[in-house]
Amino acid sequence: MKFSLGQLNGYSSPEPEYSSEAVIRVGQQMRRWYAEGLGEVLAREERTALQQVLPMLFGYHLVQLGYLYDTDYLAESCVRHKVVADPDLTLPASQRMLLADAAQIPLASDSVDVVILPHTLEMHPQPHQVLREVERILIPEGHVVLLVFNPWSLWGMRRALTFGENKQAPWCCRFINPIRTKDWLEVLGFQVREVRTFFHRPPIGHPEVQRWMAPLDGWGERLWPAFGGVTLYVVRKRVIPITPIKPRWQRKRRLLAADLVETRNGYQRK
Repeated sequence: MKFSLGQLNGYSSPEPEYSSEAVIRVGQQMRRWYAEGLGEVLAREERTALQQVLPMLFGYHLVQLGYLYDTDYLAESCVRHKVVADPDLTLPASQRMLLADAAQIPLASDSVDVVILPHTLEMHPQPHQVLREVERILIPEGHVVLLVFNPWSLWGMRRALTFGENKQAPWCCRFINPIRTKDWLEVLGFQVREVRTFFHRPPIGHPEVQRWMAPLDGWGERLWPAFGGVTLYVVRKRVIPITPIKPRWQRKRRLLAADLVETRNGYQRK
């Protein structure tokens, strides 16, 4: 199945066509990576970060675009109705509640209170269209939580040094420049409410090395907070209310001299 969707307002480069099979393949690679080793360590850190944010976001409906973790990381959310959307048919029904591609979400406009994007922008060939769909389904003043890899970190350096077309997860994802991410959000009318980075340890999978380098997270948050491996964004759909302006009726312009007054017999001076 092919998708050919429009361009983001303000950007002239067309978005490439893609197959849903490519999106599914990357998602499968990421799920395998998160299930063990370095990915499992990062998954725990991302869950901790989400636990600090989700209890503060309220509403009736929450949608997570993309299934990455075997554990339910949405349990801390106060939103009662939660849906995980993913295009992979091989996922168990209990884990994938909605069969959908992130660039074409079969939900009504202005219907969702909270949207979670766990590295969805980096895994999808059309991140612009994903954000447009998120903006469409989100209610006014609704919130989006994004988890993205930080290219300005040791993780970004590791990806830059990984060559070859067949990169393994997570290096097969496209690490997006933070300035560009904020620019995309502002173009669509989102207001960035919180930005924080975490996991300042280098991307080394050996468990002993990870335990030995765990103190780097605390040091990094104090000394170089912008260079964590993962960035979390909390943004809000900003809606500017339109206040109707009453027409300002002007009096008929006076064509007579100021010292003339109209009488029954014509005009005379005061």
